[in-house]
Amino acid sequence: MGWTGKQMVLALVMVFTGSINTLTAKWADRIQSVNRQGHKTTFSHPFFQADCMFIGEMLCLATFYLQLMITRRSQRDTVEMAPDPHQVVDVPRYIFYLPAICDVTATSMMCCHRVHGVTVGGVLRSSPQVLPLAGHRYRHRRPYHRDLLIVAAQVFTATQMVVEEKFLAKYKAPPLMVVGWEGVFGFLTLSVLLVPMYYIPAGKFSGNERGVLEDAIDAFVQLSNSGTLVASIILTIISIAFFNFAGVSVTKEFSATTRMVLDSVRTLVIWLVTLALRWQTFQYLQPIGYVVLVVGMMLYNDVLILPFLRRRGLVRDQPSESDSQPVIKSTDEIVRRDPYQLGSAVRLPNMAMCSTG
Repeated sequence: MGWTGKQMVLALVMVFTGSINTLTAKWADRIQSVNRQGHKTTFSHPFFQADCMFIGEMLCLATFYLQLMITRRSQRDTVEMAPDPHQVVDVPRYIFYLPAICDVTATSMMCCHRVHGVTVGGVLRSSPQVLPLAGHRYRHRRPYHRDLLIVAAQVFTATQMVVEEKFLAKYKAPPLMVVGWEGVFGFLTLSVLLVPMYYIPAGKFSGNERGVLEDAIDAFVQLSNSGTLVASIILTIISIAFFNFAGVSVTKEFSATTRMVLDSVRTLVIWLVTLALRWQTFQYLQPIGYVVLVVGMMLYNDVLILPFLRRRGLVRDQPSESDSQPVIKSTDEIVRRDPYQLGSAVRLPNMAMCSTG
């Protein structure tokens, strides 16, 4: 079955804004600004950037309640109020803490893997978080354990999307509300974690001059010294809001699997842009991987390839459940479902014969 116009728009918005989000985050990583020690360095604060992304998700919650307030005001003077599509459903807010924790955990793992680059982690994980290209000097040291971090992050990302799909189906929660509350819980959790991260030593892997896991104070100092850096963070926040709203909407319209596939497709856009900007070098295995990725997406979503093969008669349509059901039920099925209907089912032809006689 083909996609509707709404579904196509959601898919395009998800791919476009997701690409913008990762590229602007990488742009922020490359901007140089004066830090608290008075040195001009690049903005290497992945956990701080991840916390800013949760601010973008919280914007969805503000938009949801603003939309709800406007709808209620417009219906206040009506005699019979129509059902409000944006009415706050009876959903316990704490249930969104589980997908938020999965998001925070996956983000932390991907930040630890940031030595590999945007597209490598994006293909393996397909998440909206940042994988800076900086840190290539460590690439020759112990690469396998960092790849294992990506694989582990996939588990948390998949758990997040499956849980979201379950909540959307069970509670009929609006996507804006889902994204917003995940943003609230994620922001609060990661903001608290930034405090111990300020004291946890990480050596050269940290990327900051203090050598700690994250120096949030230094991040604010660098932001105050660069308007360009502030602009990149604002673009990251806005793009993540649209991206996650479109992503949850895709989960609601299709499934979590379709969302993961579309999230992987945007990696192709990111790869092409980063190559054009010379932010990374070309590797011949990457286009092979993208071909497999795109072909798999087309097969899964029944786009181009399978319709072409059907027109050529090489592939037959799979019969639907309704097509496989017989029009007239058999006697065995009638007896199995309701034995008392057997008599009427058998006598009907005799009654018809009597009436024709």
